Amino acid sequence: MKRVVGIGNQDFEVIRRENYFYIDKTRFIKMWWESGDTVTLIARPRLFGKTLTMSMAETFFSARFANRGDLFEGLEIWNSEKMRHFQGDFPVISLSFANIKEPDYETARRKICQTLSNLYAQHSFLFDGAVLDERGERFFRSVSVDMDDTAATMAIHQLSMYLSQYYGKRVIILLDEYDTPMQEAYVNGYWERLVSFVRSILNAAFKTNPFLERAIMTGTTRVSKESVFSDLNNLEVITTTSEKYADCFGFTEQEVFDALDEYNMSDRREEVKKWYDGFTFGGQRDIYNPWSILNYLDKGRAEPYWAKSSSNRLVGKLIREGSKGLKDSFQCLLQGETIIAEMDEQIVYDQLDEDEQAVWSLLLAGGYLQVKQLKIVMSATDEWKKEYELALTNFEIKVMFRHLVRKWFAGAASGYNDFIKALLMGDVRAMNVYMNRVALATFSYFDTGKNPSGEEPERFYHGFVLGLMVELADQYILTSNRESGFGRYDVMLEPRMPGNDGMILEFKVQDTNSEKELADTVQEALNQIEKKQYERMLIEKGIPEDEIRRYGFAFRGKTVLIGEG
Repeated sequence: MKRVVGIGNQDFEVIRRENYFYIDKTRFIKMWWESGDTVTLIARPRLFGKTLTMSMAETFFSARFANRGDLFEGLEIWNSEKMRHFQGDFPVISLSFANIKEPDYETARRKICQTLSNLYAQHSFLFDGAVLDERGERFFRSVSVDMDDTAATMAIHQLSMYLSQYYGKRVIILLDEYDTPMQEAYVNGYWERLVSFVRSILNAAFKTNPFLERAIMTGTTRVSKESVFSDLNNLEVITTTSEKYADCFGFTEQEVFDALDEYNMSDRREEVKKWYDGFTFGGQRDIYNPWSILNYLDKGRAEPYWAKSSSNRLVGKLIREGSKGLKDSFQCLLQGETIIAEMDEQIVYDQLDEDEQAVWSLLLAGGYLQVKQLKIVMSATDEWKKEYELALTNFEIKVMFRHLVRKWFAGAASGYNDFIKALLMGDVRAMNVYMNRVALATFSYFDTGKNPSGEEPERFYHGFVLGLMVELADQYILTSNRESGFGRYDVMLEPRMPGNDGMILEFKVQDTNSEKELADTVQEALNQIEKKQYERMLIEKGIPEDEIRRYGFAFRGKTVLIGEG
């Protein structure tokens, strides 16, 4: 009989007790323990089983679950006689920063303090023993939502000491989603202050802690060592390309196919593979995200479950506000092509606004991109660098990004849709009316703060090009910034079906020194199309010259003028 799928259940004890659907990942416990690593940081995309793995580790090691080996009977870890002796044998400190998603530093700090205070409340039994002297009791009671930085910084360290003395053993510390508050800090502009606070907590917990046996941290990203882990030299970092624990997070293809068999869905393998396959960790390919698979088993239909489970706000912001080059690369990805990026897998948040490679690092860590190939390239000066060939992970991610691009123009939806209709009909007057409505409503949405779109409108119109590509994908092959004739055109629309006109779009910002009116700028754009013979590529593909439309787009601030040549 098929097991019940418990959507969202991340409590290992409950899953095992109720016999909910579960894929055995307990080999991770043995692999991690035998590695001998003191502090392990595991970066995996969201909803990839990190929290369940932490619950599994706590259930296995924690003295709170002593004599609960029944929860592991029949699982791979229980085959190891050596590992059985460790079940329920350690004091374990387990906490999560997953819910710390605050708009300002003060609220984020307060919520971290509340998390630490709750942790102490769970261990109030320490008052009943002989561990806490008067000073210890005073510190214990000082841990609250209103505590000062010194108490907050030392809270995990001190609790480690109390538990170690109580049990006579050093502690295991499990910190889940360590980077969630830092991502929110970046988005909301208080990165530096929060990083300083969190760095002090982590240093006291993991570096200067003689009561620590082992520790695991999980997160979506590997925040740069210089930012957060500058004092930790005992840290083993597991990223997307690491071989360690490659199949311990997410489902392998065989595990997915076995699950489909259990739920009488064997005939749906191709659909599931198209939608959800594509994640790669180390050399392990064909990894599926658990959240989408569980929902598919439960509901029996393909939808972007993983993609819809988060607002994807940071990802949308980075692409929307990104440079022309970043948007061009993103366009290639949306069309199923690959890009080559040189990058470091650690995330330097304060460089995301300035460094395109940092954006690709974040998208890779987040699960939006997969590594098709990784090369180590040596330069002439014997310096080496990593080159990543990247692609969108799967169809689900492509659907998510199409929806994300559409949301950029949600505030001007009617005008945007009317512009698309006018473009297809070749109605230049209507194109001008609706394009100006769209620009007025959405221009500033593409601002970075450092480069306002009024000064750098390329961010807007290259975002607009991505919107065109998404909306017209069924009717046109859209390319931009490609060579044709004697130069690089801005946008080309190649019809998929005979009978539709091809189109060339050229964008220009008014040069007020040489162009008195926007009409002059439009004419310059049209002259460039003719002079550079951009239509040559369309003609070579069999499209008659009289079925090729040429448009010049002229920008002055939020004002746009479109002309046809």
